[in-house]
Amino acid sequence: MNAPSSLPDKSEPAARVSLRQSADPRRVLADRVEQLYSQSPLDIVATFVVGLVAAYELRPSRNFEMYIFIFWASLVALLTAVRSGLYLSYRRSARRGAEAEQWLRWIAISALANGATWGYAGAVFFPSHADEQQVFLAFLLSGMVAGGVPMYAVSWPIYALYAASIVFPFTYVLANFGNRLFAEIALLVPAFYAINVGIAYRLNQVFDSGYRLRHAYGKLTEDYTALNQRLEQQLVELEEARRQVEASGRKLALFAERSPIVVLELDTESRIQQVNPAAELLFGYSPAQLAGRPATELILPEYHDEFRKQWRELMQSRQPMSALKLRNPRRDGIAIVCEWTVTPLVNSDGEVVAVIAQGRDITQQMEAERMKKEFTSTLSHELRTPLTSIIGSLQLINSGVLGDIDKDVLELTTIAERNGQRLLDLINDILDVEKIESGKLTLFLETVDLTDLVGESLTLNRAFADRFKVQLAATGGLVPVKVSADRKRVLQVMTNLISNAAKFSPEGSTVEVTMENAETNVRVSVHDKGPGIPENFRSRIFGRFAQADMSHTRQKGGTGLGLAICKRLLEMMGGRIGFSDREGGGTTFWFELPKQT
Repeated sequence: MNAPSSLPDKSEPAARVSLRQSADPRRVLADRVEQLYSQSPLDIVATFVVGLVAAYELRPSRNFEMYIFIFWASLVALLTAVRSGLYLSYRRSARRGAEAEQWLRWIAISALANGATWGYAGAVFFPSHADEQQVFLAFLLSGMVAGGVPMYAVSWPIYALYAASIVFPFTYVLANFGNRLFAEIALLVPAFYAINVGIAYRLNQVFDSGYRLRHAYGKLTEDYTALNQRLEQQLVELEEARRQVEASGRKLALFAERSPIVVLELDTESRIQQVNPAAELLFGYSPAQLAGRPATELILPEYHDEFRKQWRELMQSRQPMSALKLRNPRRDGIAIVCEWTVTPLVNSDGEVVAVIAQGRDITQQMEAERMKKEFTSTLSHELRTPLTSIIGSLQLINSGVLGDIDKDVLELTTIAERNGQRLLDLINDILDVEKIESGKLTLFLETVDLTDLVGESLTLNRAFADRFKVQLAATGGLVPVKVSADRKRVLQVMTNLISNAAKFSPEGSTVEVTMENAETNVRVSVHDKGPGIPENFRSRIFGRFAQADMSHTRQKGGTGLGLAICKRLLEMMGGRIGFSDREGGGTTFWFELPKQT
């Protein structure tokens, strides 16, 4: 039997009302039940003692009343035993908190039985006794009703049942006794009952509020304890984070200080805030001389407008900029070229708080690149042209156009022709690599029949294969397919793959060329029966100047640039190249090109 939750008093502070309402109702109920059972021993003893006194005072003098008296006395004794057993069972229960509602029902039943026992006594003994005994009985019953208030006020419905089971039978007897005074008293008894129930209800509210506040404060204490633990943990984490930030700051400061590259810290107005020692060495200014000065003072005047434009873009985009090449003046008047990487530092609000500029002197590097270009130009104009004439002259001699020559002389001129051709191939490969790296190599893409290109490459390289006594053959049938590619460069790739396969295949073997038509790509494969590719060389086979360290490889010669050039040319045409071991020995080199849609 649960009492309804008490309504908050309008005068009660809102914080206390909220705190009280946050308590767990189940725990409040368990506390009320505990309070009821904790008072049960006193209630049981008091009821038993009062029962003994009443039994002595109300003992009957006539035999027919003795049976009624014994019956009532037996009820008092039995109820005392049952209530004592209920109390002991509650104390021994390990789940009395979880089963609070059930224990509340049992104590409500025992209270109803206790009240009914005393109501029965009033109804039975009041009409049959003398006036003095009637006064005693009336006083006794009113005392039991009043005594129930502190015993059962924790749950006012239980008190209402208990008091009603005493009052209403006794009121009925008074009303029907035939005495006007008793009839008037019978009218007042329900009023007194209602007052007592009201008092019990108010006490119930007080108890309920007290229990709720106690649990709410307990929960609040637990929450504060947990909060304090979390705060302590966060303070520890913040302290650790502070140490890490300090360590990172020291590392960054040490990095900037020891870094061989120039590091400048600029504000949002492009004014220099801090510089590292490398900047002092490069430009010849001390940190104090550079601090607070605009960054444009480290840039030649003709580049100021370009710098301001890039600075505005940096402030708007807040994205790092790299590979910025600017001419910077040194203190001694010498202009140098520096490559800069500029990184804005943005806070959590998206505002730029500083800009870090890192630069390195690339003047010597650019000079080296200029010299390399001049060397490449020299190869192209000063070496390739006369070398072509020499090879052409040797070919005329070796072909017999100028007449028969001595066998020993022919052998020497043949060696000279081959080595001249190797030198020309090396020069052409170096020129191709230079054009690719500088971005000056231009492809002329057109729709071509890849089948025709494969057949043409077999024809062009057949004489080269004959020198190594190797046959060239297209197997499996050539698939008619069109691709968008540079005809000359595809032939260059095919020539490179076929010539490599011919060089490394044993005499009398056949280099096979196949085509496979996929959904979006077409694959051309060149299969040889050579010694294969060593494991330690596979990862760098497409690198520049890459050659396997084998005596067989060195005997065959080569620049080590052919596969690197093939890879780059195919990538520029949207294709790819690779290799795999051939079943039965040898290697298969393949390349793929996207089909023309």
